Amino acid sequence: MNHPYIIIFDGECNLCNGAVNFIINRDPNCKFAFAPLQGQFAQGYIKLHGLEPLMFNTLFLIKDDNRYIRSDAAIEIAKELSGQWKWLRLFTFIPKPIRDFCYQLLAKNRYKIFGRRDSCLLPSTAISHRFIE
Repeated sequence: MNHPYIIIFDGECNLCNGAVNFIINRDPNCKFAFAPLQGQFAQGYIKLHGLEPLMFNTLFLIKDDNRYIRSDAAIEIAKELSGQWKWLRLFTFIPKPIRDFCYQLLAKNRYKIFGRRDSCLLPSTAISHRFIE
């Protein structure tokens, strides 16, 4: 399975699942594939690259053999979406520590604010080819 861009996300997080659906709806060329953090692919990738401390409160993007986390991942994803979302790259002018502080604050409280699933959401047949595992 060859995917140009892979997003590793928390499959039990309602906010994260909403973000995946948002991306799918704005990715007409199917550039992005998705792997839940709880799955074998994501866990293997994390262990292989020694990323365990990073992974539990962040969105993670693998793009062109580069790895992006937190606000950098969100901005890189936005660059590839259809519509006006490319303008979010302007957030790179905000210093990374400030962007990541805001990101981590939201990530830390995502279950309280948006809720949590007991298990990863299963994709519909129409979009299942976009998911690894």
